[in-house]
Amino acid sequence: MAKKEILLTSEGFLELETELNELKTVKRPVIIEAIKEARAQGDLSENADYDAARNEQAAVENRISELEYMLENAKIIEKCKGNAVDMGAFVTIKYEEDNEEEEYQIVGSMEADPFANKISNESPIGKAIMNKKVGDTISVESPTGSYKIKIVKIN
Repeated sequence: MAKKEILLTSEGFLELETELNELKTVKRPVIIEAIKEARAQGDLSENADYDAARNEQAAVENRISELEYMLENAKIIEKCKGNAVDMGAFVTIKYEEDNEEEEYQIVGSMEADPFANKISNESPIGKAIMNKKVGDTISVESPTGSYKIKIVKIN
């Protein structure tokens, strides 16, 4: 299986490292202890505590594997250095239909969080504004139809 490059900002990389460390040093030992205590209760065939601990252990181990893969294959996005929209850039856009402005950071798909105004370079807006400059008006194609936006500022 070909390894996929995971695009992350330095902040996103640090968040994943922190989560991985927390899972390995805090969560994993707590679950191991819970499994030991459940085993000490005797019959495992009808032990709900044991089943719950084993299920939680499986979920944590899966997340650890997922995080390790992402960190091993991560490519850190450098801050935008040009006058065109690029990965890592903070872009202020104006929606032409209602004249409303929004600022977004362009990030990789693994780090995207629309509620935190972090949009993926693979999202409809992200794709449409890549390599565009301040003052450009772009038509964005989305599942609900197309609309126009204008790039106001790039940081």
